[in-house]
Amino acid sequence: MWLNEKATLVKGSNVRGDKVEFQDCIQFANNCRTVFVATMDGNKPRVRPLALQFADERGFYFQTEPVKNLYKQMKVNKNVELCFYNSEGGGLGRVMRVNGEIEFVNDLELKAKLIKERPFFKAIGILKPDDPLFVLFRVKKGEAFFWTMADNMKESEIEKIRIDCQ
Repeated sequence: MWLNEKATLVKGSNVRGDKVEFQDCIQFANNCRTVFVATMDGNKPRVRPLALQFADERGFYFQTEPVKNLYKQMKVNKNVELCFYNSEGGGLGRVMRVNGEIEFVNDLELKAKLIKERPFFKAIGILKPDDPLFVLFRVKKGEAFFWTMADNMKESEIEKIRIDCQ
């Protein structure tokens, strides 16, 4: 039911009885690419779409800039909720929700790799990994679950995948 230190599911299933693993979360996230991120601005929730940089066994990685409200809100409250949506399969599709805590990442080697692989950064003027406008963060602790319309009215029965990445 819970994850070990490498963020792999020890055991668990969803409402339909399918085995669920953290690797399923990583794959789903990397296939969605756009995620809705919820933060708190005082006592008001704020939601916006954000491009996922990548997901792996270390968590879900995103980028923002320090001038944005998203960054300012996360500096005050590191708790976020992510909502990944895939419309395949008809109906309302499949959703993966992740709630957890963010960590700001200042890994210059990783930032350099992202700049090299993603033309987006150069297009917005981020040319070097130590650019103060390049804020990288990840969700590394929390929990995730998958939802489809078949799970409607059964949310309390859905297996939660605890995330605790290193």
